[in-house]
Amino acid sequence: MQSKFRNAALVALFAFATPVLAQSSGNGFLFGRPSGSFSVRGGYAQANAGSDIFSFTTNELTLNKNSFNGLTLGADLGITLSSRLDLVLGASYSGTSKRSEFRRFVDNNNLPIEQSTDFVRAPITASLKYYLIPHGRSLGSFAWIPTKFSPFLGAGAGVMYYRFSQAGDFVDFQTNGVFNKSFASSGWAPTTHALAGFDYSLSPRLSLTTEARYAWAQADLGRDYSGFKPIDLSGLSTTVGIYVRF
Repeated sequence: MQSKFRNAALVALFAFATPVLAQSSGNGFLFGRPSGSFSVRGGYAQANAGSDIFSFTTNELTLNKNSFNGLTLGADLGITLSSRLDLVLGASYSGTSKRSEFRRFVDNNNLPIEQSTDFVRAPITASLKYYLIPHGRSLGSFAWIPTKFSPFLGAGAGVMYYRFSQAGDFVDFQTNGVFNKSFASSGWAPTTHALAGFDYSLSPRLSLTTEARYAWAQADLGRDYSGFKPIDLSGLSTTVGIYVRF
């Protein structure tokens, strides 16, 4: 009787210890489906730069459309709605600052007429992310195993803060005189976006995520840029990051 009891206890202990060890090893599973995730990501943001303020700037100054591209950083909070659908709340920042000079003008000393141009975009968004396959599966009532490779598509909307500013020396085209001044326009604009990417699970809690996102937005310019059409804030960003399930 005592031997049977001891054997039964060992079986029960082994049954309990196996999932605990599997989970802690990083090669097993979680106890139950995760309710969400938190991620940080970084990459490169390309600006569409399609409006007339960019055309004027690149025609007159030694800049081109690529001058408005820059690095981007972001963070996302994901809320699991189902095995294939997540609600994602996110914020990101991209910005660039470039030195330039006028292409066709120099000052009285035959020196370049120099200035700097800054361009910042910072969207705050909500997205629905749909996984083409379930991003995990349940085993029994407690265990949950993440899918190794999970491609997804998504779309969303939000608001975008922007700032376009220039400071330095400029030419008065009516008198050809040179003057020093700062110009700036900033504000908020509605934005929409579409996205695609994939997650790659490194462990039950940790995953690598990649994403390509195209955002559409435009905003009216301030008084310093009166006479110009709305500024184009659209563009493509590609990012890589790490997220943790919880």
